[in-house]
Amino acid sequence: MNFLAHIYLSGENPRVMVGNFIGDFVKGRNLLEQFDEEVAFGIELHRSIDYYTDHHPVVKQSKNHLWPKYRHYSAVLIDVFYDHFLSRGWQQFSAAPLAEYATNTYATLKSFEFILPQSVRQLLPYMTRQNWLVNYGNLDGLQQTLSGMAQRTRHESKMEQSIADLELHYDAFKQEFDQFFPDLIQHCNAIIGQAHKNLIPYPNF
Repeated sequence: MNFLAHIYLSGENPRVMVGNFIGDFVKGRNLLEQFDEEVAFGIELHRSIDYYTDHHPVVKQSKNHLWPKYRHYSAVLIDVFYDHFLSRGWQQFSAAPLAEYATNTYATLKSFEFILPQSVRQLLPYMTRQNWLVNYGNLDGLQQTLSGMAQRTRHESKMEQSIADLELHYDAFKQEFDQFFPDLIQHCNAIIGQAHKNLIPYPNF
């Protein structure tokens, strides 16, 4: 799960960030019946990020490194690998230190616990205690994340073995992330800018 990217790409509005964070855990299109406008927008932003990512040619190139061994889990692994590079290169994208940013993010998510889906409420303490957003940036932390994900899959995924593949193709994955992520930032900024024009509340823009 590329939680760090989704959170970062939400901008500065905490309700939009919460919506973006829970996007994988919310089904259906009747979002405004379940959430307020800003949270619903964050969920829609999450879905747009996923669609854009899945169809980007550079991301497809990254998946090709993994497809023979991991098949449809390749997309999940690339999400995690890209969060690794975002965490490692955080200073290129934000003036706030990652440790501080992560601490503030966990506190924000906790403050909105009342609207989080039950599965996210169960996930959040593990995410906070193990400091996923920071630990994505080191291989030991990434291994822990991938092993946990492998244990939760219905079928054998072999995701716990994928650190070896990351190391094998490390330079290629890094180059592909560096090509792709600025495109994704531009995509999200355009969506957020249009929402701002349409008077969706964005107090920090």
